[in-house]
Amino acid sequence: MSRGAERRKIALAQQAVAQINAQADAARAQLFDLQEALARLQQEPGLALLNVLLEANEQLVLAAMHAEGLAEAAATDLGELSHQAQRDALTGVPNRTLLMDRLEGAIALARRRNALLAVLFLDIDHFKPINDQLGHAVGDGVLTLVARRLESVVRESDTVSRYGGDEFVLLLPELGQSNDAALIAGKLLTALAEPAEVAGQFLNVSASVGIALWPDDAANGPALISLADAAMYRAKRSGGARFVFHRQADAAESQAYAPSLQTPQSPHLVDVNEQLVISALAAQDALVRSSEAQRRQVQRLAVVAHELRNPLTPIHNAAELMLGARTNEAALIRLQGVITRQVTHLARLVDDLLDGSRAGIGKFRLDPAAVEMVVLLAGVADSFRPSLVARQQKLQLTLPAAPVEVEGDALRLAQVVGNLLDNASKYTPSGGEIMLSLAVLGETAVVTVLDNGAGISSQTLPHVFDLFTQADDLAPLRRGGMGIGLAVVRELVQAHGGNVEAQSDGLGRGSRFAVTLPLRTDAAAEANAIAAIATVQ
Repeated sequence: MSRGAERRKIALAQQAVAQINAQADAARAQLFDLQEALARLQQEPGLALLNVLLEANEQLVLAAMHAEGLAEAAATDLGELSHQAQRDALTGVPNRTLLMDRLEGAIALARRRNALLAVLFLDIDHFKPINDQLGHAVGDGVLTLVARRLESVVRESDTVSRYGGDEFVLLLPELGQSNDAALIAGKLLTALAEPAEVAGQFLNVSASVGIALWPDDAANGPALISLADAAMYRAKRSGGARFVFHRQADAAESQAYAPSLQTPQSPHLVDVNEQLVISALAAQDALVRSSEAQRRQVQRLAVVAHELRNPLTPIHNAAELMLGARTNEAALIRLQGVITRQVTHLARLVDDLLDGSRAGIGKFRLDPAAVEMVVLLAGVADSFRPSLVARQQKLQLTLPAAPVEVEGDALRLAQVVGNLLDNASKYTPSGGEIMLSLAVLGETAVVTVLDNGAGISSQTLPHVFDLFTQADDLAPLRRGGMGIGLAVVRELVQAHGGNVEAQSDGLGRGSRFAVTLPLRTDAAAEANAIAAIATVQ
């Protein structure tokens, strides 16, 4: 796909999101107006109260049904836009952004399990002549072919990502030993060397691969990719069609791993048969992946429909009861309260979906200013205490005595902390404890939400910040929600120039979420000065 076509596709997606946001904002405004009207009803006496309530009830039911339709449409478009935002437009494999997210999660998991992981940086040999001599359509076909062949070789837990141009990066988590990376790299090169027909052209495809290991070579994702990239160039300078480890002294040593390349001018029947087998396996694998993606999408839509249907049931029941309680003013007031609470809940679900759509494409409006985090966290904690007390949960708040300032949007940062507290409360049983703390580390402010609740399984942890992610093994503990809150947290924190990490030792062992934000420049200097004085004393 050309850059122009990709830009047009992104522009159309942005227009669709803008239209959905506008429609949902209108629905939310309508719901807000109705809430205000209902709040005024308590002051209306007698028969006037009954007539106004009945009319307001009809409007509420219509507005709720309209909001449900908008939310379902938003969820459908959200799933597509989220997929587009995290996938390469040409090959369909994860893009660089999704790769980095998975790499961070894999490193965190490997650190807890004391495991090994590998990053493979792959560059197609002699790709420029293909584009120059045969055209970009053939070049695009080669890139797609390479992506499918790479996917056919790696494990289900591995990630194949297009890093840019003719470069691919592969993430291989939880390896037993470094030789496992060598075995997979050898299989990759062998699969790529099979005869290829693209747009009527028979081609010999090979690649150069560099390998870096965690924790032996580097401690973080960007450094691993950089080292693997450098090793790839050593492989390419030695003739290509081979792989080289970062710590390998001589790239020529990798010759034994390079597959024997066939150069058929007219492919023999055996070659054609092998190619057909590979194509069939790739097609079967693609079908399985497609079916799995469709199953996940159906599950997500089912979650959205279920959550939006929940408030409609009590609204409908209240409407029915109103017909039989026309002369009972006290009953009418109670029913009005039911409708008001459920409409408020419905409006919040619509807001969550809107934030989810923005998280899918990374579009949040921020109003940056100096934010004093001690005051902000104290306010958020106070607003959450009543709901935590109702759930018989304890909240421990630990804040520094001195002010801590960051540059950001106070409402959005409060939303981040609120989402983390709400998530901790959902998965912490009655009698549990939740701890909210703030600390200054160097030139950063670190907000930590710790709980002793249900914890996070190793399978769910790497995907905990993905949209619509909910742990199936913790379903009995969930109190509503659609798996959007943590995805919004990550997007908002990154929009503020920070990062968020999730940690858990497993199910039943609690969880820890840490948000790191850069201090304001003058605030960072003051914090360092205070730390220096404390050290001298």
